[in-house]
Amino acid sequence: MAWYVVARVLFVAAVGYSAHQLQPLALGSLLNTLFGIVLGGLIVLLEFRIRNTSVSQLIGALLGGALGLLAAKTIGAALYWANLGDGRVVFLHSVILMALPYLGLVIGARRGEWLQPENLANLFRPAAPRKRYKVLDTSVIIDGRIADICETGFIDGTIVIPQFVLKELQLVADSSDSMKRNRGRRGLDILQKIQKMSGVEVTISDVDFVDVREVDLKLIELARTLQGKIVTNDFNLNKVAQLRGVQVLNINELANSLKPVVLPGELMKVFILKEGKEYNQGVAYLDDGTMVVVDNARKMIGKTIDVVVTSVLQTTAGKMIFGRFIEPPAAAQPVPVGAAADGEIARRAVRPQAPPPAAAAGK
Repeated sequence: MAWYVVARVLFVAAVGYSAHQLQPLALGSLLNTLFGIVLGGLIVLLEFRIRNTSVSQLIGALLGGALGLLAAKTIGAALYWANLGDGRVVFLHSVILMALPYLGLVIGARRGEWLQPENLANLFRPAAPRKRYKVLDTSVIIDGRIADICETGFIDGTIVIPQFVLKELQLVADSSDSMKRNRGRRGLDILQKIQKMSGVEVTISDVDFVDVREVDLKLIELARTLQGKIVTNDFNLNKVAQLRGVQVLNINELANSLKPVVLPGELMKVFILKEGKEYNQGVAYLDDGTMVVVDNARKMIGKTIDVVVTSVLQTTAGKMIFGRFIEPPAAAQPVPVGAAADGEIARRAVRPQAPPPAAAAGK
């Protein structure tokens, strides 16, 4: 780091000394020296600005600027017939000479990713179906469910992990807060797991947008550049991307769409886990985390029972199912053996006797 500081100081001093010796301005030696020092400082500031720019963007900017300058010189030479004594013609030449190199510089820097080796190789290959890019967000990486989705093969195309997302994950993993640190390390483990999956193409993108500070806006610009989709579970990023015309794959929406559909009147088997808020209520949970509130099930805590669905409530937090536990009808009470014998004796005692026959009565 100290070597860079010394090099920058020497560079600024060299520019100042050159201005002092050559006198570019007719303002005296002191002002020329100050002019050289300020010019050197601006060049160092420009070096700070382009430090994080990728090599492909720098090469694209240089090539674009050179092509723009060449086009400006060609147009200027083609206008040889114009009257160079006219101020309007001279102004037009000046505008062309400045505008075309500037446009080439900016467009070349923005399209610098096409100078990467894999993109250059595609120019000499036969036409193939266009790749479908899926740009991962920091939140969806930390969430971890994206690894299971990739493993099942529901995510097709190339998974793009931007370099600025990796930097954000590293900052979270190096946080002093233990919870944030664990979340960041979990995200890095998820990325390593995805990279090791067979059949899943993962690429690390060095494309960065220096003039954009927010990571979410950088993701939107990258997805727009690649003509891909953003994979996230961030609600705000989802809305902003849709407003900017970028397609989004929301993991939470996918999870909600995969929850089982139940209708009032259906029977379902649930395990009563705890007591509900209202009187005589029990609470159960489905495998996907959906809460089931069951009436008349407080005494069935810790048991698996059959309930009848009464209603389904859709909220912003998810889905809630309400049901009722219908107790089976009480069986007939068994009669003790001794009591049955005593009842039989009593019935025999009160049984009426048959009258004697008439012959017996005559005797």
